[in-house]
Amino acid sequence: MLRAAEERDLETVRRWRNHPLVRAASFTTHEILPAEHARWWAGVRGDPSRRVLIYGDDPPEGVVTFSGLGGFDRAASWGFYLDIAGLERDGTLLRAWVGIERAALGHAFGALGLLTLRGEVLAANTAVRELHRRFGFTETAVYHREIDGVSREVVGIRLDREDAR
Repeated sequence: MLRAAEERDLETVRRWRNHPLVRAASFTTHEILPAEHARWWAGVRGDPSRRVLIYGDDPPEGVVTFSGLGGFDRAASWGFYLDIAGLERDGTLLRAWVGIERAALGHAFGALGLLTLRGEVLAANTAVRELHRRFGFTETAVYHREIDGVSREVVGIRLDREDAR
C-alpha cells in the first residue's frame, strides 16, 4: 500500500500538507507555497538517505517520509500525514490513521531493513501519541523546540523492530 512518490503527486501532497490540522501538528506551520514545495522535492528525490512514499491506491490517502537511511545502525526517522479533508468527508480517517502506521512500520522493518525507527510528536498531539503507543513506540524524551517563534513541547519516540506490534 506504499509506493514511491512521483512528480504527479506533488500538488496533492502539498494540498494535504497545507490542511490547517496538518499544519497545526507540524514543525513548520506556515502554508507551503509551490516554489518552497518544489525546492523540498528537488532535495529529497535524489537523496539516498530519504524516501517519500504515498499511502493508498485510488485515491491516495497520505504520505510517509523516512530520513536518515543508510546509517551503520540501521535506524531512521519518520513522519506521516493524511488527506484529512478527503478522509473526513468519506468517514475513513480513523481507518487511514491505523492503516498508514501499519504500512509504514511494515515498510520500515521489511523493505528498508531498519532495526530502529524514531520520530517526534508535538506533546499536545495526544491522539497520534496514543496511536504510536498502540503500535509499540516508547516515548524516549520530552524537550522544547521553537516552532514559529514559540517554544513548544515535543516528545521523542522510538520503536525497535522486535517491539513492533
